Amino acid sequence: MKQIVMTGPKTSKIIDVEIPKIDDNHILVRVTYTGMCHSEWYPWSTAQPGDVFGHETVGVVAEVGRNVRGFSVGDRVTGLGGGGYKEYIVMEPHKACHVPDNLDDLDAIAEPLACLLSAGQKMSPALCGDPIAVVGAGYMGLGMISLFRAMGYGDIIVVDPREEARENALKFGATAVYTPENLPQEMVLNWKTWGKPDLTRDGHKADIFNLGFHDVMEFAGTEAALRLAGDMVSAHGRLGIGGFHNDGDRLIDYKLWNMKALTSVNCHERRIEYEAGLCKRALELISKGIWKFKGVTNHVYSMEEFDKANYDMESKVGNFIKGAVQCSD
Repeated sequence: MKQIVMTGPKTSKIIDVEIPKIDDNHILVRVTYTGMCHSEWYPWSTAQPGDVFGHETVGVVAEVGRNVRGFSVGDRVTGLGGGGYKEYIVMEPHKACHVPDNLDDLDAIAEPLACLLSAGQKMSPALCGDPIAVVGAGYMGLGMISLFRAMGYGDIIVVDPREEARENALKFGATAVYTPENLPQEMVLNWKTWGKPDLTRDGHKADIFNLGFHDVMEFAGTEAALRLAGDMVSAHGRLGIGGFHNDGDRLIDYKLWNMKALTSVNCHERRIEYEAGLCKRALELISKGIWKFKGVTNHVYSMEEFDKANYDMESKVGNFIKGAVQCSD
């Protein structure tokens, strides 16, 4: 079978390897598509020879272990399956789930959907109709916007420097969009809008609880976006951090965050069993039309185009929202 392996930073090749064997407790899956995750862009750009990537898999069951129940050859499945840029992978049954019949493979790549669902639960609205701001309208940001709409948030304000991203945000449920430069002053609580903080407990000249937003979600993964998202949180507000900040340290104004008494929420998920359950729940919500998040993977590549795909993902060429690599027919 074919498998993509790295030969060094930003360069890969396709090699032939044997189809993996399964034991009695696993299933063999023929991978149709593996979704591209921006969390792997930095590791791809600094890769060592032999590195392999890909964790957003969807495919068809090719073989079932003797002790496995609930799966049959020919079932479409997705879930948590690593090293997915190859034609076949071995999956643990408890990390796999069936794809609903009314979803196509590209809409059913469940791992990122589970991440979004986990983040959404950590940032649930206190009251139906509450406003929220989202910084970053790439694939994950759009998923968060559409999920927040389903969860009962009211006004959803989105900030992104790219015109195409702002247009996409409106299609997926944003009520207003801005560039970082044209963000209204009342949507920011920083040293300029606050003025000199009053530590005497006699009150503040600025309305620190109504400048900015009580809830702000960052899903861009850059230092500038993280700083802006922090600026947009009101006093005693919540900042959800969903962007994957794995390409270096971040410099933030923690003096401002401290003065605001804001709560920062790490919206990533590392509980494997919990996330596997969220894969199934996310597909159910989309299948039933509750979570309106379909048709988002708009760039599909062959295995031979893997490096080009990563360049496209970083540059956002052609209104790139999400890419996937086709690993088999």
